[in-house]
Amino acid sequence: MSDMIEAKHLVFRYPAEIGEDGKPAAQNEPILKDVSLSIERGSFTAILGHNGSGKSTFAKHINAILLPEEGTVLVDGMDTRDESKLFDIRQKAGMVFQNPDNQIVATIVEEDVAFAPENLGVEPQEIRRRVDEALHTVGMYEYRNHAPSQLSGGQKQRVAIAGVIAMQPDCIVLDEPTAMLDPQGREEVIETIHRLNREQGITIVLITHYMEEAAQADRVVVIDGGKVVLDDVPAKVFSQVDRMKALGLDVPQVTELAWELRQAGYDISPEIITEDACLAALERLLQM
Repeated sequence: MSDMIEAKHLVFRYPAEIGEDGKPAAQNEPILKDVSLSIERGSFTAILGHNGSGKSTFAKHINAILLPEEGTVLVDGMDTRDESKLFDIRQKAGMVFQNPDNQIVATIVEEDVAFAPENLGVEPQEIRRRVDEALHTVGMYEYRNHAPSQLSGGQKQRVAIAGVIAMQPDCIVLDEPTAMLDPQGREEVIETIHRLNREQGITIVLITHYMEEAAQADRVVVIDGGKVVLDDVPAKVFSQVDRMKALGLDVPQVTELAWELRQAGYDISPEIITEDACLAALERLLQM
């Protein structure tokens, strides 16, 4: 399977603040420090890290919102620093942010979803097809004539995702898309994301603070201090409970329960990340 995204020795720092004398203050420390990371086409990758770790900064490099200070970022083989490829890169890799209100620009749902294809110069008949298909995909077709202001947070986020889908990207980067949602809204959005990955083969890069969401990914990458410090399947990453806690991160509740039972001397796998696996393990313990 080929790589959808490839970062090579990526270094990035934000510009220094300007002091009262009009001169830049001392140069800021890099936010990303020699990050090399490849993400396979069609995969579902969760990226974790505490606030300020660099995970959102990395995400913005995929969509060429930010450009490397050193190193390169390739999206489907295209260098994000190549200005002539910017249009193509942003068609290949769409981005969904934390607050859907910041992405919704129209007063009617279907007009909002049509906004990006219209700006791409897509033919009206094709726009109609894409809008209807995108709204069906996220389960919001029946709300196509509603005002976004009438929708719940989860519904708004699904409309924002539909707007990205209408551009027909191969990759969607989601920067904490459920952070502002209630549990039902989170479930709706995560279910939609998984369906896009499973049924349409869209590469998903999910930045999240919710460990249960990350546990459902194919792969978990942990960034700390601007560097990749863990990179493996969810069960392997979350089994390192002490390491995760030292990094200021949680693990899924069932993983922590299994860890505490192991600390107490019970023979239970450290790689439990789902409720079903935890239940089965507890049943085995009770039968011993």
